[in-house]
Amino acid sequence: MTSVRFPRDFVWGAATSAFQVEGATKEDGRGVSVWDTFAATPGNVRDGDTGDPGADQYHRFEQDIELMRELGLESYRFSVAWPRVQPTGAGRPNLRGLDYYKRLVDGLVGAGIRPMVTLFHWDLPQALQDEGGWENRETAYRFAEYAEIMYDALHVRDWLTINEPKTVVDCGYRTGIHAPGVRDDDRALVACHHLLLAHGLASRVLHDRHPGRRIGPALNLHPTYPADDSPEAKEAARRQDARENRLYLEPVFNGTYPEEAMTRHDMIMDGDMEIISEKVDVLGVQYYTPLFIDAEQRRVVRHPVRVAGWLEDYPDGLHDVLLRVTRDHPGVPIVITENGLATDDAVSPDGGVHDEDRIDYLRGHIGAMHRAVKAGAKVEGYHVWSLLDNFEWAEGYSQRFGIVYVDYATQKRIPKDSALWYRDLIETGELR
Repeated sequence: MTSVRFPRDFVWGAATSAFQVEGATKEDGRGVSVWDTFAATPGNVRDGDTGDPGADQYHRFEQDIELMRELGLESYRFSVAWPRVQPTGAGRPNLRGLDYYKRLVDGLVGAGIRPMVTLFHWDLPQALQDEGGWENRETAYRFAEYAEIMYDALHVRDWLTINEPKTVVDCGYRTGIHAPGVRDDDRALVACHHLLLAHGLASRVLHDRHPGRRIGPALNLHPTYPADDSPEAKEAARRQDARENRLYLEPVFNGTYPEEAMTRHDMIMDGDMEIISEKVDVLGVQYYTPLFIDAEQRRVVRHPVRVAGWLEDYPDGLHDVLLRVTRDHPGVPIVITENGLATDDAVSPDGGVHDEDRIDYLRGHIGAMHRAVKAGAKVEGYHVWSLLDNFEWAEGYSQRFGIVYVDYATQKRIPKDSALWYRDLIETGELR
């Protein structure tokens, strides 16, 4: 591959989420989340794993900031655990929890690393779930109140509202493989609308209270292609695209739902779509895999997969989705908020972790991103998923996405070869 160079002001970072890395799920007044409940239920998570120990970042954030500084990271995208700040999802904040995030932000800024904060990365307070969770319209308003607490507490420019609403909808409410474990398409659509309403309400609060800051959603977009040239496959791919992408892009940007995907409307009230389409200042794009769809609406895997069987290695998909967003929603700054690969990582006798597959994956996808930028995509930065090995939801600790290896028994951090490769890319701005 011919080397390519990124602009000097391009921002390189890494991402994590609270439930996956913090641990300390019962400390300093933190409340119970839906993922604590889900993981504690036998059979829900591989090997019975839970959010403890995670990567113990709650106790080791200063060490991790130093590690980020050594790797040259310019941005760190993390999420706030809602139940750490509001144990029941309402009322006055838990000051010990809030103080943790203040110290994390201060440490990042002191190290010259930009914080990017995600308000919701799936760990809904269980108390709100007990009242209906995302099927309850009031949860969207509780989310806006929680967002206001965070905006006032943290001096951060860039915010993300909801991480991957599609994953909550599809995995949490359609298939039930994620918390809260519901399997009902109609209920999934209600949750979808209220998640997007929460996004819009929280965005309005930031715009009203802190002009000059930026906010947007973090959407996992799956470019969807027909598996063959038949008219039937093309139509099936179009329908799949409505459910995968348009169901989230169109309400946020246009204030409308695609009819093919939103088949329930009784929960939509006057003014909702105007709220949901509150101005997007920055769009988080998360890309892992394409979808190739046959005439029977079945997925056909065309490219290599590794540890995570759902993740098909197809860099051109990132290129295509970035140009699509640029074409359909011009002028909106884009940040890649997640992109990465799970591989079979182990510490070698020489003490290193040699993850060449991950390097190949990142090289291909960052190269595809560069081609999209050259073609006009307004991409400001890139965050590799993930900084650290962590709790991979229903897969527990069996899948490692980190560029830094975590020995969960000792919590020792070992930068993998991919971390060193990424450090060199950041330093030179040159992809080789």
